Amino acid sequence: MFRGFYNLTSGMLSQGRRLDVVSNNITNISTAGYKADHYTDSTFQEVMLSRVGNKDKSRSQEIGQQSYILAPSELFTDYTQGGLEETGLPLDFAIDGEGYFAIDRDGQVAYTRAGSFTLDDEGYLCLAGQGRVLSNERQPIQLPTDNLYVDVEGGLYSLNNRGYLGTLGVFAFEDEQALEHNERGLFQGGQPQAGENYVIRHKMVERSNVNMVQEMVSMMTTQRALQSAAQISKIYDQVMTRATTELGRLG
Repeated sequence: MFRGFYNLTSGMLSQGRRLDVVSNNITNISTAGYKADHYTDSTFQEVMLSRVGNKDKSRSQEIGQQSYILAPSELFTDYTQGGLEETGLPLDFAIDGEGYFAIDRDGQVAYTRAGSFTLDDEGYLCLAGQGRVLSNERQPIQLPTDNLYVDVEGGLYSLNNRGYLGTLGVFAFEDEQALEHNERGLFQGGQPQAGENYVIRHKMVERSNVNMVQEMVSMMTTQRALQSAAQISKIYDQVMTRATTELGRLG
């Protein structure tokens, strides 16, 4: 009798979760290296309805499916590469291809596609507010200058004396969907391996791969679905209240 409430409530919860994901994607449209998330849901149970005869019930006929409440199915990340943007800044780097930069966060290593780096007080290459950038040997990279020549493999050389300073560490993962990321777009988990299929682009950064038009359409669609479910729920509540009142009178 009250099955409609379950359907409508689960629909509102599901659309609310989807709206949160879309809003987070739009918020990070300008975040370098950010990877868009996508939310999917599925029905908690599907029940096959059948039409049966009044007497002979051996020849039932399937007439369709009925979906019960929605339940979260999967939150997956789109790892496709974003566009590369030239910045002209000497400590900006973009990975063209596969892999992630490694960041040392107080002994914990996290990974990112954001290559807009700076130098800390001790001259180490770092991602502001996160930690120091690691080399291909998993060691912090100390730079005496930002006047650099950078080769396609991430080798760093001083333009002042042509001295070798280190190589940016680029690490790849066989299963990217096993990674987990925080609100700042840093990834953890999985089994990192030395990257191979990539080129380092100096004085460039990778832009977010969020499709603004797609996200805006999804946001409007989700908002309308959420509003519709709320309005129908209100009407359903009024109908059921009236129905139970009438049944009470008949009793």
